[in-house]
Amino acid sequence: MTELLETYVSSPDREVLNIRIVKASREQVFKAWSKPDYLKKWWGPHGFTNTFNEFNFHPGGKWSFVMHGPDNKNYPNESVFVKVVEPELVILNHISQPKFQIQSTFEEISVNETKLYFRMIFKTPEECNKLKGFVSDKNEENLDRLETVLKEMQ
Repeated sequence: MTELLETYVSSPDREVLNIRIVKASREQVFKAWSKPDYLKKWWGPHGFTNTFNEFNFHPGGKWSFVMHGPDNKNYPNESVFVKVVEPELVILNHISQPKFQIQSTFEEISVNETKLYFRMIFKTPEECNKLKGFVSDKNEENLDRLETVLKEMQ
């Protein structure tokens, strides 16, 4: 279990970083991450839906879900939450293939504006390079969907 809860060390050759400023409070952004009813609406690229099987939002807690793609295929996912600091940080390890860590940081710019850092960290540059070509664009789609949910929350 210790390996599941490890924090990866980031370096430019092993990470994909997406940054977005959203028009929502840091607390709202954190809520969109921490409440499954919101999270399942925005997680994944355009055209995907989600079925959550397990969602235990605390360090050591498991997140098990299936992403249903627009190609009519199902994509099972398993993650473990490593660190949760309300309302500023969520770290999780994606333990199904491909393996990586997501470190999401929420920085307050103003009462209704938050800078979101969505960082995917891989253990090796080779693993990162396999996915880097398309993951950044898919993460942007993910963040587009998050913004839609944040607007609905207001």
